[in-house]
Amino acid sequence: MRGPFHMKAGRARGARGGGRRPDTPLGSAAMADSAPQSLWDRVVALTIKVGERILAPIERFIGKRSLVGDITFFPLERFDWVKHIEDNWMVIREEAERLLDDRDALANFQDISKDQIEITDDDRWKTFFLYGYGFEAKLGVEMCPRTAALMREIPGMKTAMISILSPRKHILDHRGPYKGVLRYHLGLIVPKDAAACRIRVGDDIRHWEEGKSLIFDDTFNHEVWNETDETRVVLFVDILRPLPFPESAINRAIIKAIGYSPFVLDAKRNQEAWESRYRAGHGERASAAGTSAAAG
Repeated sequence: MRGPFHMKAGRARGARGGGRRPDTPLGSAAMADSAPQSLWDRVVALTIKVGERILAPIERFIGKRSLVGDITFFPLERFDWVKHIEDNWMVIREEAERLLDDRDALANFQDISKDQIEITDDDRWKTFFLYGYGFEAKLGVEMCPRTAALMREIPGMKTAMISILSPRKHILDHRGPYKGVLRYHLGLIVPKDAAACRIRVGDDIRHWEEGKSLIFDDTFNHEVWNETDETRVVLFVDILRPLPFPESAINRAIIKAIGYSPFVLDAKRNQEAWESRYRAGHGERASAAGTSAAAG
């Protein structure tokens, strides 16, 4: 299972075009270069391995019981809240644009979630968290308060962040581990050549549009390309999959437990450490800018 709060990786299903080898243990790529591992790293790796085994049969059952079906992309009309978010997309975009002013200082995904290094190992996929599996990213809520307020209005919201993809970036094929959540994307800044900036989920391909939404099941093998010279920015949210009772209650309990697992707590710790570095660096950068302006 990959990911900090949204748990992004897992077993490849029909993998294409280079991701983690099917016989590579989850978490091994991220930690191969850091031997000997700390006790904490070993606990995180073990939790990933055990968690995947436990969730595999559960997610097959959840797929069968899903109230919205078991498909790649979902009709937006099944989710009443989408219109409200789209109506306020410029509010979210304005806050995201301000983040780009200090883009180099934003966290690389693998800085927060070590396991992400299996699919991205450079500084061309930046993330800015607001919420994740029961945890609030304090800096994210402070810097994007209107976006955070809108996220709290989404029923079943579990994770919310801004995802920033640099030009010519390819996110390798991978899959999410658990059907208990669905993935929501809202296009905020999309390259003019939209056809060259795309996401494949299973065998289906979609392109982002500014102010428009996509909802998909990330347990299908998927990958992303930005084959343009422009930056792509989307709102990235995980929501509870609609399920009947009692499956809905069981799903909530599982996700709550996941939120207190070592690999999520590890990502939380990494997020908090990054926030401290960002705050310190922001003060230094502001001071340097003031000194430069005074000298001019």
